[in-house]
Amino acid sequence: MPHECFADEIAIDFPSVGRVVDRMRDAFLGEPAEPDVVSTELSLSREEAWHGLLVPVDVPIRGLCPCCGGRGETWAEHCTRCCGTGASIFHHAVRMAVPARVADGARFRFRISSPHAASVLVEVRVAIRSAA
Repeated sequence: MPHECFADEIAIDFPSVGRVVDRMRDAFLGEPAEPDVVSTELSLSREEAWHGLLVPVDVPIRGLCPCCGGRGETWAEHCTRCCGTGASIFHHAVRMAVPARVADGARFRFRISSPHAASVLVEVRVAIRSAA
């Protein structure tokens, strides 16, 4: 398994560089990396769907803990900020333009890049509420 080379050394000694090594290994070996996908549903009224609108979307992005650098510990103690996981959630606010006359079930995909984490693929599914 070429994808597993250096896995133990990275996980134990240098977890903060794990994603970087994965990207380098994938680029070198030609294996595509599986993207992280954040899925959500956007509920719209019939009027909103007909006219279109600008919607704020909060996207959670998993990245390295800024306190321990992804190691999960500070010296000999577990990092209290990330509870020893080495990961932290960053919230990235996006304003998404929903076009006029969007159909129920329509899906929008876009990618978000952050300096704190790997890029994330976001998929938003439109659900049009029936009139009550």
